Amino acid sequence: MIVVARTNSGEKSREPIAITGVGAVSPLGHSFEAITDSLLAGRSGVRSIDPGAFARESHQFAAAVDVIPAPPDGICQIDAEGFAGLTRLEQMVISPVSHAVADAGLAPHRNGLRIGLVLGLGAEQLKMWELDFLDGGTQVFAPSPTDTLVHRVAHLMHLRGPAVTVAAACASSGYAMALGRSWLSAGWVDACVVGGCDVLSPTALAAFYNLRALSRRSDDPAKASRPFDRDRDGFVMGEGGACFVLEPLSAARRRDARVYGELAGVGMSSDATHMVSPCSDPTQAARAITQALADAQVAADEIDYVNAHAAGTPVGDAAEAGAIRRALGSAVDRVPVSSTKSMSGHLVSGAAAFEAVACLAAIARQAVPPTLNLDHPDEQCQLDHVPHVARERSVRVTASNSFGFGGANLCLVIREAA
Repeated sequence: MIVVARTNSGEKSREPIAITGVGAVSPLGHSFEAITDSLLAGRSGVRSIDPGAFARESHQFAAAVDVIPAPPDGICQIDAEGFAGLTRLEQMVISPVSHAVADAGLAPHRNGLRIGLVLGLGAEQLKMWELDFLDGGTQVFAPSPTDTLVHRVAHLMHLRGPAVTVAAACASSGYAMALGRSWLSAGWVDACVVGGCDVLSPTALAAFYNLRALSRRSDDPAKASRPFDRDRDGFVMGEGGACFVLEPLSAARRRDARVYGELAGVGMSSDATHMVSPCSDPTQAARAITQALADAQVAADEIDYVNAHAAGTPVGDAAEAGAIRRALGSAVDRVPVSSTKSMSGHLVSGAAAFEAVACLAAIARQAVPPTLNLDHPDEQCQLDHVPHVARERSVRVTASNSFGFGGANLCLVIREAA
């Protein structure tokens, strides 16, 4: 249970929520160490791919995952052979959940704990129907009720707490992290597995292409994603995601678990302006950031790194720069900002969780990952950028932004655990 104490002033204080397990599948690696190495080395996971049945171009640039790791032995009710027979989306969900639980050392204690599961997954059923349709099936014309992935995963993993799926576009996995934190604070669960993922699909690639949200570059894949650069022309899609185990810090210390950091603050807002076009007014995005700082009880000048949502769209990047400047005020010119989407591509539903890994990486290695391809910073995006190469510096408190279609704004404050 969460211990709620009272300070000398009479205000309630929450017990810190620790991040004790990390599982990931990504274009930049599948372990925390491998992803950290790739981010700080400035490696790009973007390459040329076949965009599939509905594409207008024969090839597009994207950050794809080649191999999805099977669950560790003994963690879930499925062996390597059974895992290989699952759909790509099922594999992309089960793998990071199982590795996060194993990494946290919770597997032997599952029967005695209420472990919740919150996953950010967008268009889950659509993607399942699409895969069936491309194989000659007809489910898309006559869909039948099926178990959701989150409940199947909870069954396979013996997780006996509540389980739910969250869909908030590009902020989905961040919303999942926020919801899991609130469950812990309410005392509804003893631990919670949170995060999310996404897969590249012909429909998604065609839809974002037709919306003119994707970069149309065709020269060098590694140079296509250009957040904050004056020559940016859209984002590059990626796939994968990350999952984390959240639990009270005191419980983690009792188990002598590795604590990667603390999920210290959450801020949310909605632009409520347009279903797909980014809002050019930074007011509500800035509000999400300031709420997260207030929730974490940190001042703007205590932030050591901002992982920007910055996907590389002309309007979105400029609006976010304005939101960061408004939220951080006079401290903004002293806070380094970077977009790791320049390396990983945009993982859509999995983006927020993967970028939380980037924040933990910065804390672990005391270095800020760079923004690749930031050759000519846009004058509308005036920030303390980290172009091309990582920057060594003290990193204790980080903020990570995620802004989704429909105006879903989210900021997470992730800091070094006390």
